[in-house]
Amino acid sequence: MESFHTLTAIAAPLPGANIDTDIIFPARFLLITAKRGLRRYAFYEWRYAADGAPIAEFVLNRPAYQGAEILVAGDNFGCGSSREQACWTLRDAGIRAVISTSFGEIFRANCCKNGIVPVTVSPEVLQALLDDAARGEVLTVDLESQVVVRSNSERIGFLLEGWRREALLNGWDEVDLILNSSTAAIAAHEARARRASPWLFEGD
Repeated sequence: MESFHTLTAIAAPLPGANIDTDIIFPARFLLITAKRGLRRYAFYEWRYAADGAPIAEFVLNRPAYQGAEILVAGDNFGCGSSREQACWTLRDAGIRAVISTSFGEIFRANCCKNGIVPVTVSPEVLQALLDDAARGEVLTVDLESQVVVRSNSERIGFLLEGWRREALLNGWDEVDLILNSSTAAIAAHEARARRASPWLFEGD
């Protein structure tokens, strides 16, 4: 997983509450299990007409938001089913941070496992950031300092649980996190196992 420290990028506004994982990644594509190449399916029903033509009005189809790496979204973003492809498709589309007032719990956890920073802010702050994004202003998401910086230099704090922040900063998946945070406990367990069952380690 790619590490995340500080990102300054175009922010795409996506207002509207309860944008669920079926909107982010429609169920009819769930048989696709590869992480790469999923960008074309992100918000598919909103991005494309029945004949496959792009819908020009959808924010991620607009020229001003090509290359957007931050998504400013409405309340309860990522609710619904637990499909991890919802995060995979966003990440493959270049999204590295999503800002909202709240997230679906499983979606939020999946973001942290896939290199996307979920930033939770108040409704008032979200509206200000949506306005910034609508004007095409860039935002900075600084995970080290846990702040969002607006173009007017206003700094807005946010919190991410320590172990999730650590994993994102280091680019660790769940296995890496366990290996790096429990080194002493793992070594102690192995030493006990060697003493209790030495035959298991023959040939090491």
